[in-house]
Amino acid sequence: MTNNLMTQNKRPSGNIILVGMMGAGKTTVGKMLARQLGKTFIDCDEEIQKRTGVKISHIFDVEGEEGFRVRESAVIHELIKLDNIILATGGGAVLKPDNRDILKKNGVVIYLKSGVHDLWQRTRHDHNRPLLQTANPRAKLQEIFEQRDSLYTAVADHIVHTGKQSVQTLIARLIKKLNTPVTDIPSIHNMQTLDLGLDERSYQIHIGQELMNQAELLLKHIPHKRAVVVSNTTVAPLYLEKLSNTLASNGIQIQSIILPDGEQYKNSASLNHIFDELLGNRSERTTPLIALGGGVIGDLTGFAAATYLRGVPFIQIPTTLLAQVDSSVGGKTGINHPLGKNMIGAFYQPRVVIADVATLNTLSNKELRAGIAEVIKYGLIRDLPFLEWLELNMEKLLQRDPEALQYAIVRSCRNKAEVVGNDERESGERALLNLGHTFGHAIENAMGYGVWLHGEAVAAGTMMATDLSGRLGWLTEQDVERTKALFLAAGLPVKGPHLGNEKYIQLMGLDKKVADGKIRFVLLKQLGQAVISDEVPAELLKQTLELCSA
Repeated sequence: MTNNLMTQNKRPSGNIILVGMMGAGKTTVGKMLARQLGKTFIDCDEEIQKRTGVKISHIFDVEGEEGFRVRESAVIHELIKLDNIILATGGGAVLKPDNRDILKKNGVVIYLKSGVHDLWQRTRHDHNRPLLQTANPRAKLQEIFEQRDSLYTAVADHIVHTGKQSVQTLIARLIKKLNTPVTDIPSIHNMQTLDLGLDERSYQIHIGQELMNQAELLLKHIPHKRAVVVSNTTVAPLYLEKLSNTLASNGIQIQSIILPDGEQYKNSASLNHIFDELLGNRSERTTPLIALGGGVIGDLTGFAAATYLRGVPFIQIPTTLLAQVDSSVGGKTGINHPLGKNMIGAFYQPRVVIADVATLNTLSNKELRAGIAEVIKYGLIRDLPFLEWLELNMEKLLQRDPEALQYAIVRSCRNKAEVVGNDERESGERALLNLGHTFGHAIENAMGYGVWLHGEAVAAGTMMATDLSGRLGWLTEQDVERTKALFLAAGLPVKGPHLGNEKYIQLMGLDKKVADGKIRFVLLKQLGQAVISDEVPAELLKQTLELCSA
């Protein structure tokens, strides 16, 4: 077997084709691999259902297996003409010789191989598998495996045994087999656009250089030729004139509201100042608010937009790394309260996010490092290959290499957009994005908002969560040290301030994730996989707080 992406006689399509038995994980793996490699994922069975309007089981009932195979072949022969896709084929796609031939010629074929026992455990409760609706489905599965295993092997460029490892580990192994080093940074010359799918609240995230000069990204969201820009005393002198000139040259009337800079001003007084300005200038319901600044400005402006006249349009133009990779995406808005961070707010999605990477050139080193803390978070909670990339490219990020920065922003936003698209209001998976935040928010609250930057507090908090995960037996000592080394390489703190155990626990009790009076921690089951747990022994938490504060 070759380890090159393009083998002899293959069309240079960039396609990756997954074959294997039902229950092998082709769809799950395909979606994650597509996200990691920036390709489009297509599931052959889902495509057939979309085109016919009925379930696969219904096609089997009406047309039989042979009728289904004809449809399957037709779809495969059409889809395989596309480029840069990851195609998950049906388990029986390899039965026809012409399918095997066209698959081999049009992409790298990967056989996801699982033992029959594992396949049975994954499929035995699934009643949507037509071939297993027999008197003895376990024996039928064995028969199908024996019929197809040699065909999968014959067509495959790579065979990957799925075994018992996590999906994240499997993806990392696959990327290595595909000879796609995690050190690679794609050459980026153009804007990249991601879609955040939330039905009627869906929007786009544009990431690239000098985007504030591109009026077309904004104009369709300002239909009545009037907009209000909210910024602060640091960002406004740098970028307000540029943005205003771009809009004014297209006939847009601009009103600006300038707030003092700092986390300590993310409060009700600043919010009321925005309301005073909007009311004083008779700003209307169709007039969008544009947030030009970091996370504080984005959160304040978004909350004002959510509540002024019961909701006006909202546009995010984040100018810090932390805001570009995290706070500008997902619709969390709000203000701080003396008793807790972000305790008052609303979920309110922007119309568009425009992340101009060029604005990071004026960011202080301290703010840049704080943003990197949130970038590292994505690797730790759900993207192990990205974590490996960060370990090898941290110096490029610190040196503000534009292609490395854009790659990290796109990768981070893609991770967040996928999570938010699945769980907009943090009822489940989205809470995992708060790794380190329960500890970190306690640090910010205790020290006074703005004394520690949010990213600095998250870095120290993440090390606390990592240490606690190790004490629970989920991470090895090497995992904990590896995480610590990455934060140190980024120039971030790995210990929180010494507050005393009682103070930490008291402040963590104000966290939004508290349920039934119990603190719920975001922890790491392994690197690349986060979990939420409220079953943390008090003694282990005490040991973590004592070791990880100074």
